[in-house]
Amino acid sequence: MAAPAFLRSSTTLAALAVGVAGVLLVLHAWNLPPFASSVQTTDDAYVRGAVTVIGSQLAAPVAAVHVKDFQAVKAGDPLLDLDDRIYRQRLAQQAANLADAQGSLAGFDAQRASAQAEVQVAEAQLRNAQAGLQGAQTARARVAPLVSENFASEAQRTEADVAVAQAEASVAQAEASIAAARQRVETVERSRANLEAAVQGAEAALRLAEIDLANTRITAPQDGRLGEVRIRKGQYVAAGTQLVSLVPPEVWVIANYKETQVAGMAVGQPATVRVDALGRAALEGTIRSFSPATGSEFSVIRTDNATGNFVKIPQRVPIRIEFEPDQEAVARLSPGLSVVVSVDVAAQATPQPAVPVDPAR
Repeated sequence: MAAPAFLRSSTTLAALAVGVAGVLLVLHAWNLPPFASSVQTTDDAYVRGAVTVIGSQLAAPVAAVHVKDFQAVKAGDPLLDLDDRIYRQRLAQQAANLADAQGSLAGFDAQRASAQAEVQVAEAQLRNAQAGLQGAQTARARVAPLVSENFASEAQRTEADVAVAQAEASVAQAEASIAAARQRVETVERSRANLEAAVQGAEAALRLAEIDLANTRITAPQDGRLGEVRIRKGQYVAAGTQLVSLVPPEVWVIANYKETQVAGMAVGQPATVRVDALGRAALEGTIRSFSPATGSEFSVIRTDNATGNFVKIPQRVPIRIEFEPDQEAVARLSPGLSVVVSVDVAAQATPQPAVPVDPAR
């Protein structure tokens, strides 16, 4: 059977071939059958790192800058110094306050011993007064029968009564002195808590002054490389001023896959990371974790789909991919670089260790 006339035209055949090629190209671009692949790729991926912004905890002029732009540093290396003259004087002032408080506490034992001695003196005076009262009462008892028998005068009995009254007053005075001395002992004992609290407060103030003085010397909290150093000697910085950024050596990739691509993905699956900055060099990685929500959920201004006409927009799910060890090119990566990530969802996932939880959270 002969082919239809329109198929015998070369122009028609060429147009048909172009149409079929276009359809096949679209199917391939969208990974539709027969070109569907188990490899999911995204170019919405970037290198990330724990970039730390180092700031000042004090307000002071910059006395010295020890580093330069993009310099590699080790944990504890000095970055810059603040003028510490004020903070040294504050430390000396708090040390003097602590010495004064400790001196007052040390004098507590002497005060308590003095108060207890006053009690002992008052008790001795009471015993002396009681003895005098007993003697006066005995003398009056001897005079009374003599007066009745006219062997003693009324004046002698009156003198005996006066002596007894004076002795009773001396006893009462001694008893009052004892009460006052014991009250002083209690007052001194209660003052010990105040003196100890004063010492503790002075010690805390001294430690704070030591911390402030130590904070005038700003050091690297960990190993890494510095960003641009914009602080200069003599510049005045306030508490909270951002001084320099530190980039630790550890890096990873955040790949933002469409929700239509993550169906077969799992933690532990291998991933291939191609880095534009390294001439599209391929690095091996592993899926470590998935974001608990899509990126739109973390945006500052969230969309309200309950208003207006609705157009379905595929959301993206951030996925953390960590590099496999022993890859020299990883050391050349910097946070912020764009990469292309490919994940074979047909690959078997390898078990991954649990992510450690910070007990401070």
